[in-house]
Amino acid sequence: MPTIQQLRRRIGSVRSTAKITNALQLVAASKMRRAQERATEGRPYAEKLQLVLSSLAAAAPGAEEEDSHPFLRQRPVEAVGFLHITPDRGLCGALNANLNGAAGGFVNGQEAPVAAIAVGRKGREFLTRARVRVAAEFTDLGDYPALNETRAIARLAMDDYLAGEVDRVYLGFAEFVNTVNQRPVVRQLLPVEPPAPESEAAAEALRREYLFEPDPARVFERLLPRYVEMQVHAAVLESAASEQSARMVAMKNATDNANEIERELTLTYNKARQEQITTELLDIVGGAEAVSG
Repeated sequence: MPTIQQLRRRIGSVRSTAKITNALQLVAASKMRRAQERATEGRPYAEKLQLVLSSLAAAAPGAEEEDSHPFLRQRPVEAVGFLHITPDRGLCGALNANLNGAAGGFVNGQEAPVAAIAVGRKGREFLTRARVRVAAEFTDLGDYPALNETRAIARLAMDDYLAGEVDRVYLGFAEFVNTVNQRPVVRQLLPVEPPAPESEAAAEALRREYLFEPDPARVFERLLPRYVEMQVHAAVLESAASEQSARMVAMKNATDNANEIERELTLTYNKARQEQITTELLDIVGGAEAVSG
């Protein structure tokens, strides 16, 4: 059984740990609220842009035609690009492990060689350990990335695709579902697959709603790069919201566990202290009886 001094030191250590995790929980909670707002506020714009692309896709040349936009053109896959978005830091529960696990499964499932763009230190470290070629890396984007910062990431992916260095680009990130649920997602970024209307009535409504100038094909050509930039920016915002939410939950659980351990150690300490006091009293009484006898 640990001595009283050892129990006292362990209680102090656990109490200090609880204070640290509680402070991290409060910081993450304050950042989480703003990150969630930024992620959810961008969704209406993304949904509207998808509707416009659905309308334009009907008037634009198909992916099989030679005069189609390069971002729409399908070609044989000889190299795959993978944009891996992860946090820069840990202490966010199983989020990094889940993201890296999904990335590892995706890379292992590809027949063509993979060139990765790492956004975040944790993803870069994983890709390096997994011996995946990292073509570029972006770190220290901050807790609230701006569009100008994420546009460079999207531009690099688009330039590699247009140059023929990769024939398909995928995007891996943490989709923010709610505070306690963040889902790893891997989806195709390039070539762009415009979302189709859910029904013919929806397609007819889109055709009635928009009048494009100078013509749908030229608007579609200008809108596609913006659509790719928006997809990357939205993924970074979703990952930021997921990181802060996962960190807040993880630090709350750590604080609760530390408080529970402290209570158990305090109970053990009180029992040991009571036992020591009882032993000392018995020694005193025994000594007094021996002297009087």
